Amino acid sequence: MGKGGQSHEENMAAWLVGINTLKIQPFKLPPLGPHDVKVRMKAVGICGSDVHFLKTLRLADFVVKEPMVIGHECAGIIEEVGSEVKNLVPGDRVALEPGISCWRCNLCKEGRYNLCDEMKFFATPPVHGSLARQVVHPADLCFKLPDNLSLEEGAMCEPLSVAVHACRRADIGPETNVLIMGAGPIGLVTILAARAFGAPRIVIVDVDEHRLSVAKDLGADGVVKVSTNMQDIPEEVEKICELMGAAVHVSFDCAGFNKTMSTALTATRAGGRVCLVGLGHNEMTVPLTPAAAREVDIIGIFRYKNTWPLCIELLRSGKIDVKPLITHRFGFSQEEVEEAFETSARGGNAIKLPFFPNYYCYDYVLKSVLVGEADPRIQNHRCSAWGYQPVGGGGARRMGRFAVQERASETVALTGPPMETDSLVFGVEEPVPGQLPPPYESIIA
Repeated sequence: MGKGGQSHEENMAAWLVGINTLKIQPFKLPPLGPHDVKVRMKAVGICGSDVHFLKTLRLADFVVKEPMVIGHECAGIIEEVGSEVKNLVPGDRVALEPGISCWRCNLCKEGRYNLCDEMKFFATPPVHGSLARQVVHPADLCFKLPDNLSLEEGAMCEPLSVAVHACRRADIGPETNVLIMGAGPIGLVTILAARAFGAPRIVIVDVDEHRLSVAKDLGADGVVKVSTNMQDIPEEVEKICELMGAAVHVSFDCAGFNKTMSTALTATRAGGRVCLVGLGHNEMTVPLTPAAAREVDIIGIFRYKNTWPLCIELLRSGKIDVKPLITHRFGFSQEEVEEAFETSARGGNAIKLPFFPNYYCYDYVLKSVLVGEADPRIQNHRCSAWGYQPVGGGGARRMGRFAVQERASETVALTGPPMETDSLVFGVEEPVPGQLPPPYESIIA
């Protein structure tokens, strides 16, 4: 018998049941083992691999042959712990590392458990994922979050782990100038990780102006808009080197296409390193012989290992801030799940799109004000139904674990201009008797 409260509600999850078809359906959990915990999911992000599975039912050698629960970037709250679990208790807020290795093979014994042939990884067929109200997971893969980190940030430990593992593999440090190919979510978190590891100069390239502007805002020293034409590589490498103002010691290819890898191999100095992070093409034609003649080392990465404690510390200390990468928020309804995946697949301004599987979802929300605090910037509020009481000056006083619903057109932003009408969606949680609300920050960019 596990320790913690028993839930009698039916567990629901987002099932991938066919190409471009997701259904919210019941999801029966496995029994709670002595070293397991049951986690109530609070934030689950969409990864490019999730979208790829939705569009094609396969990714590389992994093929979806039967319905599968999607999602693997996640954080939540412990509801129940197994009889042998000593480091976690019900109520703890945790980020989940999604891969369960065998711990018996030689690779696991060597500490390279991310390469285990028997890896059971969330939402990698045939293993079910975490876009559900509840999941059961090994306690030693659930990492407690400090009080100053949100559950959203906890879920972002997963993509950040890819970048941290890449920086470790490429030996990034204070004397390493970095080139990043691709300004998608992984390219953007690689900017943050490389800077935290000490990289003095970072240049990033992409075909999309908006993503390059985001990269610049995140601290890239230079950005280069490139084409998809292989013939443009010499000219683009010249621009890259000019912006870098020094040698490129390490290049991260966060896309994994013929052109991005060819550009990285050409731009990297003799004796440098190219780390292949993105896996866009299964096979590539690249100038390998010229790179070998200059002793450019090619490094591969696959997922990550032993990264969650460092990611949490980098976030806790403020050395990395992932909040600007969270551009959209969705609740856990059939309509919103479909909309979220469509938004992610379109790209555009979308970067990271977390779900909130245990929230009751409305249109838009402003800052959650702590108990007893009034914020006069919350205007035109609908207080009574969501646990707020009106106070002087048009503000609201928080009385429970709720957030104020606002329409974007009626909103005065807390930290900037009014939100665009399609900017984000968030969920409003049920109150927990006797429990103070978490210190949410403004979600308005």
